[in-house]
Amino acid sequence: MASSHSAHVAPAATRPVQAPSGFNAQARAVALGDVVLESGRTLPDVVMTYECWGELNDDASNVVLVEHALTGDSHVVGDTGDGQPTPGWWPGIIGPGAALDTDEYFVVAINVLGGCRGSTGPISLAPDGEPWGGRFPQVTVRDQVRAEAACLEALGVRRLHAVIGGSFGGMRTAEWVAGFPDRVERALVVASSGCATADQIAWGHTQVVAITSDPEFRDGDYLRHGTFPTNGLALARQIAHASYRSASEFEARFGAEPQPGEDPLEGGRFSVEGYLDHHGAKLARRFDPLAYVRLTQAMATHDIGRGRGGLDAVLEAYEGELLVAAVDSDRLFPVSASTRMVRAYGRGRLRMIHSPYGHDGFLIEADQIASLVHELVQRPLRGTPRLVRGVA
Repeated sequence: MASSHSAHVAPAATRPVQAPSGFNAQARAVALGDVVLESGRTLPDVVMTYECWGELNDDASNVVLVEHALTGDSHVVGDTGDGQPTPGWWPGIIGPGAALDTDEYFVVAINVLGGCRGSTGPISLAPDGEPWGGRFPQVTVRDQVRAEAACLEALGVRRLHAVIGGSFGGMRTAEWVAGFPDRVERALVVASSGCATADQIAWGHTQVVAITSDPEFRDGDYLRHGTFPTNGLALARQIAHASYRSASEFEARFGAEPQPGEDPLEGGRFSVEGYLDHHGAKLARRFDPLAYVRLTQAMATHDIGRGRGGLDAVLEAYEGELLVAAVDSDRLFPVSASTRMVRAYGRGRLRMIHSPYGHDGFLIEADQIASLVHELVQRPLRGTPRLVRGVA
C-alpha cells in the first residue's frame, strides 16, 4: 500500500531555514512551502521545527521519530534554556546507552503543525505580516503527519526504523502507520487510540468552549487586540488535567482536605482545587490558547480509518511491527481503545503500564516506558503469523 501523501506539499520548496526566534535555541527548521490540507485549503509558507539526537547513518536507516503530546514539544530530553520554558518530558529515554541509544539511532522530534513551539501555527505570521490568529485554519492529525513526512524528506529520510508516541503523540503515530505504512518499520502507540471516542471529544469540547467563551479570546485575534484569554486557557487546562489523573490518585493524594490556610466552609478552596488552579495558571504562562483549540480539534477529528475502509482494515493490512500499550488507570484513553487496536492488528498482545496516575502514567512511569521503547527498537522485522481478530 504505497503512500502518495507527499504530493500535498510543494516538494521543490522544502529547504533548511533559520528556526523562528523566541523558541528553543537548539531547534532547527525546514521550510515546506505551501501545504494542501485535508480540507482542501492551502496553508502557505509552512515551516516545521525539530530537534535531533545522534547521527544519521549512511543509508538513513536508523531514524526514530518521537511524537510529543498536546502541550509538549520537540524537547523530549534536556534542561530548560533559551526559549525553552520546560525540561524534557521523557527524561532519560534518549542518549548514549538509553532506550533510544544515540550511539545507534538518529532520533528526531518534530513540533506539531498548528502548535506554538516554532512550527507554523496560529501565532506564526501570515503572508500579510500579521499573526494568523483566528484566520488559522483547522488542521487534522492527517495534515500534521503529512507535514512531518515532508520535513523528514527534506532531511533525506524516507523510511523510519520506528515511530513512538503517547497520547496525542500516539494518535500521530497511529496515523503514520495508516498513512505511510511502507515507511514505518515499527511503531509504539502508548495511552492512545486509532480514532477519537465520544468521551474524548466531550472532554475536548468543554476545553475549547472554556477558551473561546473568554471575552479576551476575540475570535482568536487576541494578539491583534492586545489581549489574552488567560482565564479561558487556565480553565481548559484544569478540565484536561482532571481527565489526565485517576480518581483513586486524587482521593489518596487530596481527599476532601482544604487548601492550606483556606476554609471551604468560608469560601476557600479544597486542596484538589488548589492543585488544578496551579496547573491551569502554569500552562497559561507558556502556551497559546488558539493553538490549544486547534490541536484539541485535531484530536477530536482523529480517525485513521476515515476514507480508508475503517480502522480495522487499516491495521490489519499493516505489515510492520506494532506495539500497543495502555495505562491501567487511564480514564481518558481507556484500555478498551488500545485493545481495539491490538485486535485489529491481529498480532501480538496489549502491553499494560501499571500506574496509579491515570493517563499521565505514560509520562511518569519512565522505567516501564523505557522497557517498551527498548523492546520495540530491538524487535526484528518478521512475518509473525497473525491471529484472527484476537489478542494474544
